[in-house]
Formats: sequence, C-alpha cells, structure tokens
Amino acid sequence: MKLASRSARLASVLAVGILMMTGLSATSANAASSSANAAPELGVRFYPDGNGQCDGPTNPPERWVPASDWTSTIRLDTDNRAGGCQLAFGIYDPSNSLAGLTVTYTWAAEPGSDEGQCQNAGTHTIPIKPFKTFGDDIRVDTDGRAGWCNLTFTLSGRSDIGVGVQFYGDGGGDASGQCKNNIPQGTYDTAYEGHPVTVSDDTDGRAGGCYLSLRLSRLF
Repeated sequence: MKLASRSARLASVLAVGILMMTGLSATSANAASSSANAAPELGVRFYPDGNGQCDGPTNPPERWVPASDWTSTIRLDTDNRAGGCQLAFGIYDPSNSLAGLTVTYTWAAEPGSDEGQCQNAGTHTIPIKPFKTFGDDIRVDTDGRAGWCNLTFTLSGRSDIGVGVQFYGDGGGDASGQCKNNIPQGTYDTAYEGHPVTVSDDTDGRAGGCYLSLRLSRLF
C-alpha cells in the first residue's frame, strides 16, 4: 500500500510538472506570436540640456507611437539662453517587417553658417531593431549667430515605406524666418526612397518657435 501511495504521489507530481511546462510553452509561444505580428513603432527622444527652450513631451524624453500614427509634437525655440535640445530617433520592428529599409537623419549647418549651432553634425542611421533603441543624439543650439541648421530625412532600400514630416511655426512667430521649409499646420511632406525631406531651424531671439512631428507609414 505504501508503495502504491508513493507511486500515486509521483504520478501526480509528474502530471503537475507536465502541465506547468505545457502552460509555460504555450505562454512563450503566444508571446512570440504576438511579437511576430506586432506593428513597427517610431520613437523620438527629445530633452533639454539647459534653459526651457525645448517644449513638448520631454518627461519622459522617449516616446513611441505605432506606424501610421504621428509622434508627439516637439517644439524647438533655442536662442541665446544657456543650453540647447538633444534629439534622436529610433524604429522598433519586432516582426522584421521593415527588412531592407535604411533611414538616416543628417544634421548639418547651412553653408556659411556658424557650425556651433548644429552640434554632432553628420549623417546618423535610425536603428531599426526588434528592441527599442535610438540613434545618435544631435544637439540643437541655434541662436543669434549667423545661419541655421538643416535636418534631412533619407530613406533607401524599400520603395513602399515613407516618413511623413510635419514642420510648422507658431502662428504669431516669424515662421518663415525661423522655420525654413515650413508648411502649413495640418499638412506634411513625405520622405521616401529618392525623395529626401529637409527642414531647417533658425530659431533665435525672435518670437515663436518651430514644431516637428513624424509618421512612419506604408506608401502603397
């Protein structure tokens, strides 16, 4: 009887173990399936390193939105106050649906401009990863010095993906002078393979600032 009792308890323990393993395997499979079918997301990291010149969702500084949604609008209004704005971008692609796509952002001073306003200049790749991460920070510190900074989005490797760009100025500010290449609020341009989009920031002590929002989308 004791042997039979021990055998019954052993069988019970084994059954529980099998159920637990089966449950864990099903949970892992469901998680993997959910991740594999998840839509890509576009992220913006934006935060100040000085005095109130970087408005928008800076706390937390990292914001992600699903493809086809616009990112939270950020506002650039750097001037002669101390500090500037740090800005970077990332693409989360858990299902590898964007395989082959390359997206870059180039930060450069307009020829003849004071390059100190456009720090960490160069062409930076937006990482497209199955985890959330960002490319290199660029630093916006435009002020009364000569010239301005150009931010260019470029796509290659896929013709069916675009990045929409909204860039406009305050209604009461000097939009045309401070936010070059701006377009009316509610409209946008789209960067796609063979068609980069450039926006230009020349904010200084004049009234107003520049708003920027992006959207990752399939073109057809």
